[in-house]
Amino acid sequence: MPAAKNVSLDVSIMGREFRVACPEEERPSLLQAVTYLDRKMREIRDSGKIVGLERIAIMAALNIAHDLLNSNPAGMAAEVANADQLARVQRLTGLLDQALAQQDNLF
Repeated sequence: MPAAKNVSLDVSIMGREFRVACPEEERPSLLQAVTYLDRKMREIRDSGKIVGLERIAIMAALNIAHDLLNSNPAGMAAEVANADQLARVQRLTGLLDQALAQQDNLF
């Protein structure tokens, strides 16, 4: 089976541009994840309780992880039933960490 072709995408999260790579077939789901994350981060920022991009990103990640664990149909908060979902969350977290690290070097 041939290896999946990776594509580079330029995405915007809270007005900041990031370049991320993903397998071509995962492009639509990655774009959905970007939209979802951007919306969650803007909600946190607009609440006025959290200041700073890094803190907002951490709170958004915590809220998303909490929602994911609580949506587990078996009610098992300690485990995620679907390994594919966990792998995607881990991959996206890694991509966000990389993008934020690159942005930190700019300032």
